Amino acid sequence: MPTANERKALWFVAVVALSGSAVRLWRASAQPATASEVTALERQIARVDSVRALRHSRDMQRATRDRVVRDAPRGAVDSTRPLDLDRATATEIEALTGIGPALAQRFVAASDCGGTFGSLEALCSVSGVGPAIVQKLRPLVTFTGARRPLDDTCGEASKKPRKQRRGHGPESR
Repeated sequence: MPTANERKALWFVAVVALSGSAVRLWRASAQPATASEVTALERQIARVDSVRALRHSRDMQRATRDRVVRDAPRGAVDSTRPLDLDRATATEIEALTGIGPALAQRFVAASDCGGTFGSLEALCSVSGVGPAIVQKLRPLVTFTGARRPLDDTCGEASKKPRKQRRGHGPESR
């Protein structure tokens, strides 16, 4: 004797089977599509195919562009287009002139923690970035994110003073 849940499952299978049979009978008795319906359907399919072809060509262009960037020699940057620092990866940032792997990681970390830079002046909040690096990056970068609130750190050295260790300061002597 089936349990209550098994009976429910059997009823469900029976209803699905009967529904499928009813749909088959209804489709068999349905009238064929008219010529205008067929042409409308063909036009709609052609539109879908053209959109798919357009997406495919865009994907191919994007893949080609990505391959060119990936295969470019280290340190080479596409000079025709500035790099968006709000969206760039550490590897892309490292390819900029004068930026090493440590500074590139600090850029990415600052962007992850504080949000987008939004402007060139906001780069000064990154440790190790001063006016000279900002001027060097000016023609090479762009920003698409919202602007950050600024402070006056770029006018001074952006490195914070070193902490004094106990027993090593001038007072301990």
